[in-house]
Parts: sequence; C-alpha cells; structure tokens
Amino acid sequence: MRKLMTGLARTLAIIGGIVLSLLILLTCASILGRLLNGFFHGDFMQSVAPGLADWAIGIGIGPVNGDFELVEAGVAFAIFCFLPLCQITAGHASVDILANSFSRRVNRILRMLTELTFAAVLVLIAWKLFDGMMSKRAYAETTFLLQFPIWWAYALSFVAAFAAALVGIYMGAVRTYECFTGRILVWDGVEATQ
Repeated sequence: MRKLMTGLARTLAIIGGIVLSLLILLTCASILGRLLNGFFHGDFMQSVAPGLADWAIGIGIGPVNGDFELVEAGVAFAIFCFLPLCQITAGHASVDILANSFSRRVNRILRMLTELTFAAVLVLIAWKLFDGMMSKRAYAETTFLLQFPIWWAYALSFVAAFAAALVGIYMGAVRTYECFTGRILVWDGVEATQ
C-alpha cells in the first residue's frame, strides 16, 4: 500500500510541477507580449516604423488572452497536486520546540492526532470542491474572457484533492497503527530525533 500511495503522491507532484512550469512560461509570454504590444503602440515605433508596428500588432503580439484565468485555475490544481507528497513525507511545517521535550509515546499520539486532523480536513476540502464543481456545472458558469466552464477547474482540483484525501486517510491509519503498536511503518526522519 505504501508504494501505491507514494507512487500516487509522486506522480501528482510531477504533474503539478509540469503545470506550474507551464504557467510560469505562460505568464512570461503574456508579460513579454504586453511589453511588446506597448512598445509597438508607442509613439517611437509609430513614428519610426509604422508599417512594422502595425504588422506586429496585426499578427496579435500582445498579452495572452485570459492568462489570469488560466493561472488561477492552474495554480489551484498544482497546489492540490503537491499536497499528497507533502502529506506522505511529513513535509508540512511544524513547530517542535515543545514536542521535543515529550516522550516518544506522547509524540506518537500527537502525530496520530495531527494526521487524523489532516485527513479530516482533506476529506472536507475534497467534498466541498465536489459540491462546488456540481454547483458550477449546474449553473453553467464560465470564465469572463476565455468562456471555459468553471467546473473544469473545480474538477481538476477535485481529482487532486481526492488523491490528497486518500493519502491523508492512509497516513492517518498508518500513524494510528504506529501509535498503538510502537512499530514505525512510514519512516520520515522525525523518529531519529526523539
């Protein structure tokens, strides 16, 4: 089960990284297009080379239409893609100033409670994304510029959030088992400091 969950988490993280990289390229292209568009519309180019300026404007040099809509949807998806890997590797931020003074047993109880809370929150997020997706689909809402259905973004985020919830439930079960048996099933390096 660990290999399956780790494979799922890593695959989603790779997909999220690819999407994030493409969004960075899209943003750079849009910014460059916006700068060039302003340059070709400017007084200097209109007076020095009006034919070139008009040609460049005519072929569509400018910002990417709807770039912020794509970035908004893509970043939400990417964030949910990174959550499973963060969950399975215990990569969330933590403050261990007080916890370092506790015994291993108390720390295992705290880790179990933390993982169960994370699992519950991830299930809640996935559930509400599903509700939102169904609502956006029922009302056929679209984005302002690109006019793509908003529920598509919700659906992609829901798939990644559902995977995060599965990994969260798995980690909650693992930490519960570890708490009650004392055996470490998923080694993440935290146990070495205790």
